[in-house]
Amino acid sequence: AYFALQVIHARRQYRISPPRTTGHPEFERIFRAQVNCSEYFPIFISLLWVAGIFFHQAVAAACGLLYLYTRLRYFQGYAAAAQGRLGPLYASARVLWLLLGLAVAGLLAHFLLP
Repeated sequence: AYFALQVIHARRQYRISPPRTTGHPEFERIFRAQVNCSEYFPIFISLLWVAGIFFHQAVAAACGLLYLYTRLRYFQGYAAAAQGRLGPLYASARVLWLLLGLAVAGLLAHFLLP
């Protein structure tokens, strides 16, 4: 909800009413950061759920918190400047890959080990 509220604030600040998605460059960066985070959210939730059920809840929860932190940093970096998104973007991708590995390991252990 924080990201959506930031888009609403930017819309008011730069007087860009829906459904327009273009306008002031700062608004466009904030809007794009929010949309990008929304695009990755289903992948994150799915991997978090599978890793938590089949691997270990605490490890999955720690990865989930780390992912949310990196996405917040991504949003803040992108809102400030387009290049500010790259470091947190790579960090969040690494966390997603880690969650994928944990999910696969948990599924393999659950279905292949006696």
